[in-house]
Amino acid sequence: MAFPVPKGERWHDHYIHVRFPSYGSRAPSEHVEKSCNPPETGHVSQRPPHPAVFGKPLLSNRSSAAQISSPVLPCKVPSAPRLLPEVSLTYQHPEVSSIGATSIPGQHPSAWVEATDAHTVVSGRRALADKSSGVPVALEDLGSCKLFLPDPVLRLKGIIGFGGHSTQWALWTKDGMAVVYPCHAVIIILRVDTRQQRFFLGHTDKVSALALDRNDALLASAQVQPPSMVRLWDFQTGACLSLFRSPLHTVCSLSFSGSGALLCGVGKDRHGRTVVVAWGTDQVGLGGEVVVLAKVHTDFDIQAFRIAFFDETRMASCGRGSVRLWRLRGGALRSCAVDLGEYCALELTDLAFAQALDGHQASLAGILFVCSHSGHILEIDHQRMAVRHIRRLLPTQSPGVPLTEKQSFSVGSGIAISSLGVSTTTCAVGSEDGYLRLWPLDFSSVLLEAEHDGPVSSVSFSPDGMRVLSTTTSGHLGFLDIPSREYTVLTRSHMAPVLALSTEQNRGQMATVSLDHTVRIWDLATLQQLYDFSSSDETPCAVAFHPTLPNFFCGFSSGAVRSFSLENSEVLVEHTRHRGTITSLVITPDGRFLFSSCSQGSLVQYNCSVSRCCVLRVAANVVCQDGRPKPNILAVSGDSCRLAIVGPSKCTVTVMESASLDELLRVDVSTLNLASNHLDWAVAVCFSPGDSSHLLVSTSSNKVVVLDAVSGHTLRKFSSVRSRACPSLALSVDARLLLAATGRTITVWDYPTQPNSSCQVYIGHSEPVRVVAFTPDQKQVLSVGDAIFLWDVLDIPESDQNESGAFSVHEPDSIAGQLEDLASGASGLPRLQVPIPSQASPPPLSIHDRPLEDSAGTFSTSDEEGLCEENHVSEALLQAQAPTPPVLVEREASGAGDGSRQAAKGSWAPAVVPYHPSQTSDWSLRRVKPGLPTRPDSYKHFTARYKASTRVKSVSFPPVGREQLRLKAVVGYNGNGRVNMVWRPDTGFFAYTCGRLVVVEDLHSGTQRHWLGHPQEISTLALNQDGQVLASASCCGNTATRCQIRIWDVSKGLCQHLLSHHDTAIQALAFSPDDEFLVTLGDYADLTLVLWSTATYELLSSTRLPEPVHGVAFNPWDANELISVGTSAITFWLLQHNGTDTSFQVHREPVPEELGASELTSLCYGASPLLYCGSSSGQVCVWDTGTSRCFLAWEADEGEIGVLLCSGSRLVSGSNTKRLRLWAVGVVPELRRKGSSARSSSVFMERELTLDGAIVSASFDSGMDMGVVGTTAGTLWYISWTEGTSTRLISGHRSKVNEVVFSPNESHCATCGEDGSVRVWSLASMELVIQFQVLNQSCLCLAWTPPSCGRPEQQQVVAGYSDGTLRVFSISRTAMELKMHPHRTALTAIAFSSDGQTILSGDKDGLVAISHPCTGMTFRVLSDHRGAPISAIQSISKEYGDLGVEGVDLWLAASGDQRVSVWASDWLRDRCELLEWLSFPAPATSEALGLLPPSLAAFCPWDRAILVCVGLGAHEEVIFYSLRQKQVVQKTPLPFFAMSLSLSPGAQLMVVGFAECMLRLLDCESGTAQDFEGHDDSVHLCRFTPSGRLLFTAAHNEILVWEVTSPSP
Repeated sequence: MAFPVPKGERWHDHYIHVRFPSYGSRAPSEHVEKSCNPPETGHVSQRPPHPAVFGKPLLSNRSSAAQISSPVLPCKVPSAPRLLPEVSLTYQHPEVSSIGATSIPGQHPSAWVEATDAHTVVSGRRALADKSSGVPVALEDLGSCKLFLPDPVLRLKGIIGFGGHSTQWALWTKDGMAVVYPCHAVIIILRVDTRQQRFFLGHTDKVSALALDRNDALLASAQVQPPSMVRLWDFQTGACLSLFRSPLHTVCSLSFSGSGALLCGVGKDRHGRTVVVAWGTDQVGLGGEVVVLAKVHTDFDIQAFRIAFFDETRMASCGRGSVRLWRLRGGALRSCAVDLGEYCALELTDLAFAQALDGHQASLAGILFVCSHSGHILEIDHQRMAVRHIRRLLPTQSPGVPLTEKQSFSVGSGIAISSLGVSTTTCAVGSEDGYLRLWPLDFSSVLLEAEHDGPVSSVSFSPDGMRVLSTTTSGHLGFLDIPSREYTVLTRSHMAPVLALSTEQNRGQMATVSLDHTVRIWDLATLQQLYDFSSSDETPCAVAFHPTLPNFFCGFSSGAVRSFSLENSEVLVEHTRHRGTITSLVITPDGRFLFSSCSQGSLVQYNCSVSRCCVLRVAANVVCQDGRPKPNILAVSGDSCRLAIVGPSKCTVTVMESASLDELLRVDVSTLNLASNHLDWAVAVCFSPGDSSHLLVSTSSNKVVVLDAVSGHTLRKFSSVRSRACPSLALSVDARLLLAATGRTITVWDYPTQPNSSCQVYIGHSEPVRVVAFTPDQKQVLSVGDAIFLWDVLDIPESDQNESGAFSVHEPDSIAGQLEDLASGASGLPRLQVPIPSQASPPPLSIHDRPLEDSAGTFSTSDEEGLCEENHVSEALLQAQAPTPPVLVEREASGAGDGSRQAAKGSWAPAVVPYHPSQTSDWSLRRVKPGLPTRPDSYKHFTARYKASTRVKSVSFPPVGREQLRLKAVVGYNGNGRVNMVWRPDTGFFAYTCGRLVVVEDLHSGTQRHWLGHPQEISTLALNQDGQVLASASCCGNTATRCQIRIWDVSKGLCQHLLSHHDTAIQALAFSPDDEFLVTLGDYADLTLVLWSTATYELLSSTRLPEPVHGVAFNPWDANELISVGTSAITFWLLQHNGTDTSFQVHREPVPEELGASELTSLCYGASPLLYCGSSSGQVCVWDTGTSRCFLAWEADEGEIGVLLCSGSRLVSGSNTKRLRLWAVGVVPELRRKGSSARSSSVFMERELTLDGAIVSASFDSGMDMGVVGTTAGTLWYISWTEGTSTRLISGHRSKVNEVVFSPNESHCATCGEDGSVRVWSLASMELVIQFQVLNQSCLCLAWTPPSCGRPEQQQVVAGYSDGTLRVFSISRTAMELKMHPHRTALTAIAFSSDGQTILSGDKDGLVAISHPCTGMTFRVLSDHRGAPISAIQSISKEYGDLGVEGVDLWLAASGDQRVSVWASDWLRDRCELLEWLSFPAPATSEALGLLPPSLAAFCPWDRAILVCVGLGAHEEVIFYSLRQKQVVQKTPLPFFAMSLSLSPGAQLMVVGFAECMLRLLDCESGTAQDFEGHDDSVHLCRFTPSGRLLFTAAHNEILVWEVTSPSP
């Protein structure tokens, strides 16, 4: 047998060879048959309500027009349960079959075991490889290894899940009592009456197609991983009879003949062409092999393929624009097209042969029904190859509009039909509107219809025609019983990987969270779904049940932690203390404390002993920072006293006291494995339930280390047989079994056994297992990843062993008994000998990270989708939705139309609907985003910056011409974008992005135009060839469920079109050389390549990608060709036009061997026909596009090359090493002619420049002499290769801007940021003049000397830093003059006194220091605000005796506890007197506000005796307080709490910034207000210039400069 290995990799990295001892002489004890009891029946606390049914006689001839209600019928009582036939394993003769590379002959069931107990027992040796063809393997040395009692210790009981690769495969058995369907890599047979499951295990990747013959003898299945492997199973025994490699790269469809002697498959070859294969399977059960009878390549599309039940040599297929009838004769497959006439452009989706009764309905014999996406149903005579009837299903007319019997097929939008099935009297139709409809064969009226929660993907009649099985794209599987008109839900499923789980003991419930944006509650006894919470804009990442209260907690990607009540299905409380994605949630067993961690490293402790939990402590930089959810990086001990954390770094594990968070122990995990050359780190932690002094730590070196939680000493170690770290651990309460998630397997250790603990490995998952856990009763094990697996624990409890005289693992009789079980197959282990890998080199195997999936996107070219959609915290109270079966409706002739359905509200808006027998309940259609995979290790992929802010749903923009603010300039370039700068040297057009703005700048005058409209951060730009159209793309977010592409008219600056199709982010945009097409490339999570027509901007084609693609480019000499580069291959795309249809022909070439394991990350065309590609390892390879071969490669950089540009004989490369290099490639065309003998020594580097960040965008002139380059540091550089220089064009702060101050004469301004820089700008041109940089510190506050300081050359800037220091910088000398250290903690506010001779500074602890800038001495410290950070300090001059106090300075200090103090001082006389102390109450529910607003105060410029205050008060308002009257004189309401405040010295204007990404300008004289947008984050800073003519606002690192104008009358 051949074991495929990818090129360049070793066989032992993918397989583990186990030699089994021979026990062939041992006779089997007896035939053992496994069985399990049916699940117990009982009351379920929250059972989904039964469907409401409306009915009439099934074959009524009345036409349908409306629905009328009748009482709900009672539920059908299920019949007595019958068990499914189980797998019986017998052992006769241990023999090794000769298995070829493409086929495995039939074997005895024991020779190739496929059983539910697929596992391995290992003792110190390598044992299992789930990528091999045969799945389970067994013992290596039974005589020397300590065994589990019993063996195996786990048995697969049930799986919650459906689909994985496709949701269209679900089949009935011959008796109609069971259904067969795939769940990722497992095939499940489910009894519909007892819900008992049995399993077919063996596939190593997701199942892509299924077929079952009419006699329930043979089951065929194919898997996704190319080249696709096909398995033939004995359906009754579960044995794999044959395993063979199909000639298809991927198998899309399988179909059996009635007798099972013929199997047909449809799929794609490696070049993307459609292939149909016919296999002969009649000899498989008799010891023969599967034989390829015929194979044919076709150029037409095939969506469905069926073998006729009345003639096994005839078949039919349908696809886009074609219906073809096939015949197998003489070893060849031939087809003939049916003439569709004017309907030749229909997109046909499914077909079915009519089932004629014996001796009756002769007219139906040989009739073929075909459905289309446009609602047409074609009735085709198979014998005459002619269309008999064409009907179109249209939506029901509105009330009062008569339904015309003869309606034009071309008028209106038909029902998009995805599947149909035909019985002897009726036709079942499944459509994308979520309905299953039952029609008579003349389609005169709708008999029954059932509404689902998503588009129906398949329908199928049971053999007796009384039940209709339906599946949906949302993971729903159920059937409609026609006589009783009841719908039964069989299973529901997550549609993306499950991230975490939690179990609850009192109700027997389990909660799971998934990347499909849902939280689901399941009943562990029935495996049925009880509740479903969903969201469109945030992903649940962690979940934990409360041990005593009926609540559970959930953490989200937004950083929110919410508490849900299961009693009234609502959100009890929401906390938003985290800034990053929640990575883990744990709760103490006594229910007192809850702990949460996030990707930013913070830990939050909550008091959850009451129903509305509250925050107790927040600790920053405590947990290891990781953006991925990891449920086991936190763990609590069984006595609730200790908390274990992976952190602060990934190499350390910290143990804390759970109540006080006092550190008890810190262990450096990297020192535990001194023999290794690699640094070890912790992956997961787990306390022993019975002994809290034992702490289990999983490490990156595939070991589980048991530590003493008190001393930190290593007690013992467990080594994993899998080459994967264990992200999840679980130890049983009795400390008998240790579980670990090891890749796609589950490893179980016998925990008490020492020193060499034996282990068993269990397979079944097709994706990495994320969490393993014991159920509360310790009788079962749960494992989640691609699906939810439930395993029975067969281990005998210690008490039971004592009572029954349990045997010892060391007794020979015990081992002998186990060996007899092994031989008989009772334990589910495989045969004792397995095939040895062949000596010949196995063929290369193309492996994809994720399967190909269908895309279901939509697009829009007119209305803006979700530009102002936002869900506030106050609107996000979730209402759980109990999963209700589809509503069945029968149409009557009196009226028309369906009842209206109320849409769900809020970002989390399903609700529990109590069941009442007299009510019906509708399903809310909800779109589920696909799961997000791991980000590739490439900096080319755009990742939107995390934002804690939200966006308002609507903004009250001022009328045109009456705006008092006009956006004048934007300071900064978004270095987070990718290819987000364009420059056209011939026209001078220059554009780049900053946040969600497109900035168009004139490089000569410096003037800017700003194009607004994107709801989220812009990721990339593209300019068409004539420079008249610009395309910009933004990512999805809380205001946009999909990415938005805007098409701009460059000359007018207006958005002409709005496109929407991608789900997460857009990686690249590219116009064709003739400007007829636009291609958009989705990122690693979207995996979609979309082609648009630039004439109408309609979507022409959407292709699902098999792997992340890093770049795409059109061929400049052929507009019908484009090339993309990705993780493992370069793909050549050829556009094919067939009338109005456009499709791609795809050809993939692997990464050249010379590049090793690197990926292709960038590309550009050179001289025809050359293509240059950059790699992640810094190499550049050159391809001949005519022959699709790589002929040259050279080492161009030390890091990943993200940018390549070529013109003529020069090539520019940019990488993440900050290097920009110019290469002379004029000899490359000549080297192409040499072929494989070409050497790269003739290619040399002309120049090199090192910039300030990784290169993300670049544009050069035709001669490659000059260009513009953008970096991740937020800088745009002008590059001159002739001079070898780089000049800053655009520059901004890398991180958050904390302050903006101005020189008294308004010639300059200064900004400071988290990056530790102080930057001085020219106010006229906004060019950077001076930059002062302090490393490893953040500059938090800034002040400029006041006008009273004297001459301009004496002007200074004082800056406060996070280490408590003050630095004084001279502007004229561009040097630091003084450094002081008046504070122990970070400075948060700073100001000069009115005469500039004194510095007032406040820190994080609430202390205010008074210092002399000349001497550096601090002569006074005020502690009145101790305990709360100082948020604002302002000092102004006053008359000496004004306000009744002495002093020439009036200054204030505001702190975070909503307190403001006002002081009068005379520093020359050392006088300082408190004038006023104000305190404002905070609301009781301040935690629900998310990003807490600061407490701000300022003196009113037009009346300095007025104090203006904003902050976290009882209401959203601005308070005007009079220092003379000692009272509040005015209150101005605000729409939200203020984040920033500034008052204009020139006019009575006030501007307020909000966390909702907007600012409001208030005219305090007229009382009017105007709102303005433009920022991409919370507007945390607003500052008027001293004259009031300009306004500076900042959001994170974006600085917007506004011109204050007078409104026109």
